[in-house]
Amino acid sequence: VNERKIKPTELSNFVGCFLTGTAAEVTPVSMIAEYKFKVCNTIIDLNESYQALVRKKKAA
Repeated sequence: VNERKIKPTELSNFVGCFLTGTAAEVTPVSMIAEYKFKVCNTIIDLNESYQALVRKKKAA
């Protein structure tokens, strides 16, 4: 994962896209303007790992 500012011209090269945050957790992004994104395995794995970590902390 590389967190940085992006330029709109870079969006056509994206394999996937997601948002993170306290409420959003790991939320896939399907579209920005005319650019469409698939939910790739990396985002699915990241979300599953995050959810497992959150469940573990809640159980403690």
